Amino acid sequence: MNKVKSELIDNQVSDIVVVGGGTAGWLTAGILAADHCAYHEHGINVTLIESPDVKTIGVGEGTWPTMRGTLEKIGISELQFLACCDAAFKQGSEFVGWRNGATDDRYYHPFVLPHFIGKCQAVDYWQAHYTNMPFAQFASPQAAICDAGLAPKQIQTPEYGAVANYGYHLNAGKFSELLKQHCCEKLGVRYVSDHVTAINNRVDGYIGSVTTRAQGDIKGQLFIDCTGSAAILLGDHYQVPLVSRRHQLFNDCALAAQIPYPAVDSPIKTHTVSTAQDAGWIWDIGLPTRKGVGYVYSSEHTTDQAAEQTLRRYIGQSLDDANVNVRKISFNPGHRQEFWHKNCVGVGMSAGFIEPLEASALALVELSANMISKDLPANLSVMPIIGERFNQRFNLRWQRIIEFLKLHYVLTERTDTAYWRDHCMAESIPERLQQLLELWRYQEPSYNDFSEIEEIFPSSSYMYVLYGMGFKKQMSNHLKHDQNPKMLDALFNQNRQTIDKYVAGLPQNRQLIEQLCAQYKR
Repeated sequence: MNKVKSELIDNQVSDIVVVGGGTAGWLTAGILAADHCAYHEHGINVTLIESPDVKTIGVGEGTWPTMRGTLEKIGISELQFLACCDAAFKQGSEFVGWRNGATDDRYYHPFVLPHFIGKCQAVDYWQAHYTNMPFAQFASPQAAICDAGLAPKQIQTPEYGAVANYGYHLNAGKFSELLKQHCCEKLGVRYVSDHVTAINNRVDGYIGSVTTRAQGDIKGQLFIDCTGSAAILLGDHYQVPLVSRRHQLFNDCALAAQIPYPAVDSPIKTHTVSTAQDAGWIWDIGLPTRKGVGYVYSSEHTTDQAAEQTLRRYIGQSLDDANVNVRKISFNPGHRQEFWHKNCVGVGMSAGFIEPLEASALALVELSANMISKDLPANLSVMPIIGERFNQRFNLRWQRIIEFLKLHYVLTERTDTAYWRDHCMAESIPERLQQLLELWRYQEPSYNDFSEIEEIFPSSSYMYVLYGMGFKKQMSNHLKHDQNPKMLDALFNQNRQTIDKYVAGLPQNRQLIEQLCAQYKR
């Protein structure tokens, strides 16, 4: 065998090693194993190493609608997922107290696109005729569905099918266990329960193997770092720095608690509730057996003691909080300078973390794993090309996330605490977001503002936040073809009819979840 042919064979990517478990590790392993037939003798080998010494954080309890496609692709039934992961349907987020803190200060960012998207421009029409109606209620039926506590589908709707678009709330620990079981039993993932003690480079600087405490060296050609904020491969080994975004998004701490329902048949909210506080915001997520509640805050604007008092005061509005355990999580808001370095890719918190607003963490895991899978290099010789492409795409995605999350803060009218005042300081606002806000004074957000392939948030998401926060667009002084009043009247009436139909025909969220889980258990 000649030298060139030997090097090609030696450099073939046939073994992928995922270091770290949890949701990020097992979701990544599952997507790669399913796409590249790890269960088959001629498929890619996928090994996941999970340290028994390290506990996963397990806070991320919200997903985007993309999770439905992911679960279906890797072969987990929706009934099994709902029953095994204490999961519930999520149709978007409700923001309470973000605009001015008044008693009626609330708006939705639903998952359903506005009914007029792609057909006409409707913001002027809404401002002229329905300004007293919240924009989300004007634009889609989903706000009304959420207000009524209804599920996004019916019992006869097929698995992963939707009447109204939805993602999930879930128990992250149980989700990781289900993924682990499914990956090992159905997808051919090799599981190694061991602690990584060393990372060993080849002569070219690529990782050749990792050494484990009990099972020695495990070789591979591609290594995926899912070790959380420790980032033992990408951060510790390769010294890829974390780019801090604390100057733009201040939150760096969270207090998390698990709260029982007052009664076993208490309604399950079908959306995340995010309630603004003096130095951050409180999430409230409904699962079938409990609620996940937590306070995300800035350590520069409050103390841990004051934050816990705020959280317990919120919990105490509906429950005696004396026996509620609260745990603290600290994080450095930011992302890696590179996500793919040589033959190592960071996924999950190894790549970075900003804050849980809008539940982008698990979505980034899905996006990362899918891009790795689709662009999986056949040989190490093309790894630099794939890595550069991956870094370009995810640097853009992180920037878009930062801009969108910052949008939630910069339009506030609150001046009651330094936290809200500081968020409106020009030096804390990304330059591109400042430009878009100036543009949106005269025209509504559109596809042209977000023209990259696979934009992480569509223009409609910006609309829901902009107009939910009271942003006003200057009215046009001339009529355009796609602002035809008759067409807009018809679309608005159609939306009202859809609301009536859904409210009359959809079951309560808890009712449907219990019916589906009962089907699985039978």
